[in-house]
Amino acid sequence: MGEILFLAHRVPWPPNRGDKIRSHHFLQRLMDCGPVHLGCFADDAAEQQTGWERKSELASCDIVLRQKPQWQAGVEALFSGKPVSLSSFESPALEAYVADIIATRPIDCIFVFSGQMAQFIPADFAGRVVMDFADVDSAKFESYAEEGSGPMAWVHRREGRLLRAFEKAVSERADLSLFVSEAEAKLFRARSGLSAARVRAIGNGIDLAFYDGRDVQSADVGHDGPTILFTGQMDYQPNIQAVQSFSNRAMPDILDRFPDARFFIVGRAPADKVRELDGRNGTVVTGAVDDVRSWLIAADVVVAPLRIARGIQNKVLEAMAMGKAVVASDCAAEGIEAINGEHLLVAGSVGEEAGLVCALLDHPARAERLGDQARRLIHSHYSWDMQLAGLPTLCGVPQSVADEVAA
Repeated sequence: MGEILFLAHRVPWPPNRGDKIRSHHFLQRLMDCGPVHLGCFADDAAEQQTGWERKSELASCDIVLRQKPQWQAGVEALFSGKPVSLSSFESPALEAYVADIIATRPIDCIFVFSGQMAQFIPADFAGRVVMDFADVDSAKFESYAEEGSGPMAWVHRREGRLLRAFEKAVSERADLSLFVSEAEAKLFRARSGLSAARVRAIGNGIDLAFYDGRDVQSADVGHDGPTILFTGQMDYQPNIQAVQSFSNRAMPDILDRFPDARFFIVGRAPADKVRELDGRNGTVVTGAVDDVRSWLIAADVVVAPLRIARGIQNKVLEAMAMGKAVVASDCAAEGIEAINGEHLLVAGSVGEEAGLVCALLDHPARAERLGDQARRLIHSHYSWDMQLAGLPTLCGVPQSVADEVAA
């Protein structure tokens, strides 16, 4: 067995947001099997310098600071005919690192995490290429265009069209394309024309020990009434839309039934549109917290009212792992092997979201039972060991080595 070059659009540590959680666990599983070289980007100098206890185990590591402003990437994309997503991540420094590693090391496989990084696959590389798209990004931008209007709708429509062509070309170049759920994989097979042998699903898992929660104290939320919780990265557009919708449209109905209910929005970097919700309709915006588990413990109901969602929502898995009753929109629940009414509740509209939340607040025993069933499901199906059991062999690791690592 030779060595693996792992390319990621963000430093895969610490695992504190959805994409970094996935790349972090993929990287570790491959490191357990043999030498891995890492090339990735940092969003700022602090992230570039952040340590990790296993970093010294990497065969080599190059973390490039991404400094190109978005407006510049947009202008370059217009003149080059490329998607903005690719222009944003262009880097001669990372290109040089990739070329040097391939020229000097016995690289058998390039593992590419996130579509933006596919531009760094050398055209003449003869080894195996495994592409983890995770989600169908082009479909996400198409959804943005349908939901929006004006100039940004045009921008998103262009991005979706160009990314769709790029994703198809990359998947034809790769030996294997991975997605976070069977629903995403099925969509991509239809869009690319590739077979199930070339397009597969590897789901996300949960750190079951971390999200056990029995050694964590409940957060002091500052009130005694019903606590409704949303967690996520709060500068991410789908999360912004979700909390705006829930706060403005669902909370008034909930407050009619439970006047002392509060909707807590917990997560890093809340955008201005999120901060504006604070104090309205029983909404409280906390920003980043030391330990999201303490807020999950404090919650009576966790909501995931996303209107645009791709793949598997880690926020839903985490809440279920903590034994919480979850009310999710159709798209937020998609991809999770859960039964509506048994492991979580799925709402088909904003009005139904409010009704389901009120029903759970009215019947705490039902909420507790739903949370217990959710916890059992996550423990039986969503450990990282289970989800990533087949990853090494997909990357060319001999079965005997993969079996030894698994043991």
